[in-house]
Amino acid sequence: MEYEPVIGLEVHAQLLTESKMFCRCSADYAGAAPNTHVCPVCLGMPGVLPVINSKAVEYTVMTALALNCRIPEFSKFDRKNYPYPDLMKGYQISQYDMPLSRDGWIEVEVDGEVSRVGIVRVHLEEDTAKLLHVTDENGQSYSLVDVNRSGVPLMEIVSAPDIRSPRQARAYLVKLRAILQALGVSTGNMEEGSFRCDTNVSIRPKGSRELGAKVEVKNLNSFRSVQRALEYEIQRQAAILESGGRIEQETRGWVEERGVTVGQRTKEYAHDYRYFPEPDLPPLVLSREWVEEVRARLPELPDARRERFVAQYGLDRESARLLTESRATADSFERTVALYPNAKLISNWMQGELFRLLKDGEGDVSGTKLTPEMMAELLQMVEKGTINARTAKEVFEEMFSTGATAAAIVREKGLSQISDTAHLEVVVDDVIRNNPQAVADYRAGKAPAISFLVGQVMKLTRGQANPGVVNKLLRDKLG
Repeated sequence: MEYEPVIGLEVHAQLLTESKMFCRCSADYAGAAPNTHVCPVCLGMPGVLPVINSKAVEYTVMTALALNCRIPEFSKFDRKNYPYPDLMKGYQISQYDMPLSRDGWIEVEVDGEVSRVGIVRVHLEEDTAKLLHVTDENGQSYSLVDVNRSGVPLMEIVSAPDIRSPRQARAYLVKLRAILQALGVSTGNMEEGSFRCDTNVSIRPKGSRELGAKVEVKNLNSFRSVQRALEYEIQRQAAILESGGRIEQETRGWVEERGVTVGQRTKEYAHDYRYFPEPDLPPLVLSREWVEEVRARLPELPDARRERFVAQYGLDRESARLLTESRATADSFERTVALYPNAKLISNWMQGELFRLLKDGEGDVSGTKLTPEMMAELLQMVEKGTINARTAKEVFEEMFSTGATAAAIVREKGLSQISDTAHLEVVVDDVIRNNPQAVADYRAGKAPAISFLVGQVMKLTRGQANPGVVNKLLRDKLG
């Protein structure tokens, strides 16, 4: 039987506010010593009172508007109760039945086909502390709690179950991250945990309207792992149904090293969160005037930027889409074009050389040592004939890994292009003398033979010969 997957995604994004959600502690805890960004409020001490971070509310509403959501006039916070070591108060301040937004959508594109994915809600809550699991030299295992993350503003974006393939799920996450980065509300970095995703997936016979038992998959820290986990889980569920079994509604974890999901808990052990309104915080009233003021301040979003790249720089739509999947990459492209006004050439280099070097196509240029100034300098050196295109690719890779400039690398490694005719004539004569068959083939009308001979010259000059000069010398001597 042919099955159809039904996928919904829950994304948690940490917001780029200066302070935490309900206290004045710094939210910039990355790299800080454990338990140094804490106070009685985020430690969950008795008798303390939370205060709402207005910037976090504004960022959440900005995101909801960018996702075409409806913003209700009234909203409130709720207590979500569950006992766990990383939850300092024994409950989390979140939102339940009156979130900051509802009923939005975004469009995603896979293989040229555009589809709409619904957004159920975008709401605001606080992050938990972080558990560190340790095994000492005696083999004893225990856990430590770092409270620095506790209370950091966390925005949850819940999609409708509109996604029908793992690739579509990945495209949705890439698009969502690009929107958050364009808004400047989150770094969107999955590896650092500021952009976290849980998936809900079930399968059903193709054409059926009835939903199957839902399985939640956690521990996903990259776009690639989301896609792989969904592919595995769809196959696992199909195999169970084909063998006459029944899918258990459960939570499973993704094990990256083994490429499998493993059971964690079934629905019988799911927590009863016992939501009730947070008594220490007042309800929120969002006036229409304030919401429209926030809407008016929205920056250029990825879809609009893509269309502008097509119109302004003459790029094809696919190139424009790839360049605008990351704000940092799009910014780098435009800054490079300002320094070296050949947009199509820069686009080709970024899609070819830069994307090849970025890990699994998931990172962006902000995490590298490469700058627009460095890239513009490299292309200018190619244009002036200082180095050829083949050497430029070697230099680019060195720039990417070390942060050295193109000029410094070329100078240090002696990579300048050889255009001196007298120097190259000696090498060309040597190649002609040592490759009589290729020479005979060329003279017999087999044009591709010239490419072989050029390649031999390039090999002897370690790729530094000027290909144009080499071509002319060979044709003149063999004409």
